[in-house]
Amino acid sequence: MIYQFALGVAIAFFLAAFHFPQLGPYLLSSLYHAYPGGLPGLALLLLRVSVGGLFLLHGYPKITHLRQWAESLKMPVFLCFLSAASMLGGGVFLIIGFLTLLATLPILCSMIFAIYLHVTGGKPFVAKDPYLIPQGQYMGPLGEGEPPSWEKAFMYCVMLIVIAVLGPGAYSLDALIFR
Repeated sequence: MIYQFALGVAIAFFLAAFHFPQLGPYLLSSLYHAYPGGLPGLALLLLRVSVGGLFLLHGYPKITHLRQWAESLKMPVFLCFLSAASMLGGGVFLIIGFLTLLATLPILCSMIFAIYLHVTGGKPFVAKDPYLIPQGQYMGPLGEGEPPSWEKAFMYCVMLIVIAVLGPGAYSLDALIFR
């Protein structure tokens, strides 16, 4: 059923590209079809490479410990694999600025789902300062760490939306291909 939905979306996109040229291959790069250079381009490069690098750092341990991660979330391994693979692949694509919109969307879906899990789990938006929590009340996986919240997933969503809308900037493969 999922593959039928994906096929339908792909066909609709293909047909729409003939009637609306602005929805053509440029849509693979960003929602905004300009590739700013100069200082705005450098800012987009910094944002894109930083977010891509962070998702490489988040995706690698998840894919190497896939079963443990799936069990901790009580989710099917296949869904966790898709999420981790989107973080790894999307991270690489964001770093090089290739198919930027397509790279951001799967990661954005994973982050929205992470927010959903945190909200339904009763986690706060911003966790209490770890120094204000009484001794022994919260211990992270290695005995230290920050209490769980959905603040980080929310900020990743904001950054991914900015990249998806504004695009990768002039210093990217997308700018070389689609400009």
